[in-house]
This record gives sequence, C-alpha cells and structure tokens, in this order.
Amino acid sequence: MNMKQFIWNARVYYEDTDAGGVVYHARYLAFFERARTEMLRQLNISQQKLLQESIAFVVKKMDISYHFPARLDDMLTIKTSAEQVRKASIIFKQTIFNQNNQVISTADVLIACVNITKMKPCGLPELLVLEFI
Repeated sequence: MNMKQFIWNARVYYEDTDAGGVVYHARYLAFFERARTEMLRQLNISQQKLLQESIAFVVKKMDISYHFPARLDDMLTIKTSAEQVRKASIIFKQTIFNQNNQVISTADVLIACVNITKMKPCGLPELLVLEFI
C-alpha cells in the first residue's frame, strides 16, 4: 500500500559520472539516500535531533535495478514512497526518472531504526509513524 510519496529533483554533475559521462552505478545510491533525507527534512524530522536521542536509520537491505543510463547534466526526478511501515523499520520504493520521464533506476530499500548506543533495533519515532499512516 502506497502511504506517502515524495518527489525530489537532482542534477547529474561531472563528479557523478565515469570517463564516458555516464553516471557511475554507486552514485545512484547517493541519489536515493539524498531523496530519503530530503523527505525527512520536509516532514520536519531532524536526523540531528534523533542522533542526540541515540536514534538513527540504517539501510538493512537494498534491491536496486538499473534500467537506463543517466548522463552528465541530466535532470533527475527521484520519487520515494513508504510502502510498508513496521514497528522498527520502513520499506521504501524509490524510482529515478530522467528529464524525458524514462525510468533510470528503481530500488526497494529496507530502513531499520536503531538505538546507536546499544546498536540494536528500536521503535520508529511516533512522529515518523504518524506521517506515513
């Protein structure tokens, strides 16, 4: 079930590409990460504040597919939706499109909430759960 969708845009810079001007495969992870971070920021959820409370989000699992190459100077749109909210984790579905609306890459990302002092799972902050229900 699709609970919320967030859209974030990013430009492909030279630093994101290989010698041929194609986005290096590992850079897609950064685009996905930034989109999730910006989504939290838009929801007024401060990761710094959560860290002060010993709460952090970690990627537990990521399934990523590459469909079409992104290139230098492309304008990308990253769509992020929370597909499933559990007690201590969220599964996000993310898709990157280029300026021609071609699907570039897709990812299913399992994010776990952990207590960084104990390095053990902990419940998601209530504010976050309320945003996705």
